[in-house]
Amino acid sequence: MYGYKRQIDGTYDQVKQKATEELAKEGFGILTEIDVKATLKKKMDVDFDKYVILGACNPPFAYEALKAERDIGLLLPCNVIVYEQEGKTYASAIVPTVAMSAVENRGLGEIALQVEQKLKKVIDSI
Repeated sequence: MYGYKRQIDGTYDQVKQKATEELAKEGFGILTEIDVKATLKKKMDVDFDKYVILGACNPPFAYEALKAERDIGLLLPCNVIVYEQEGKTYASAIVPTVAMSAVENRGLGEIALQVEQKLKKVIDSI
């Protein structure tokens, strides 16, 4: 599986706020925030559930990954999503070891594992 997902008790807004707080505790800042619902409404005039993509970055790990593999920026930042579906709220994070497995660079393995542990902690703490 390429994502680590949990159903979370709470409203979409509560879970989104808690995800941001937990990411900060693990050293991640939010570089991008894409409101998928608003974007789809604006661009295509379609209705969709509440859904946000948070582009999270932990600068020290990003720096180490970039030193090990210059093109790794194609797989950065680490995406975390929060969404509603059928009245339930979910949070999910990319699994870096899976995402970076396509890159044949042993130097990324330990970095990916450390980031993955932090992201799983974030999801489990929401």
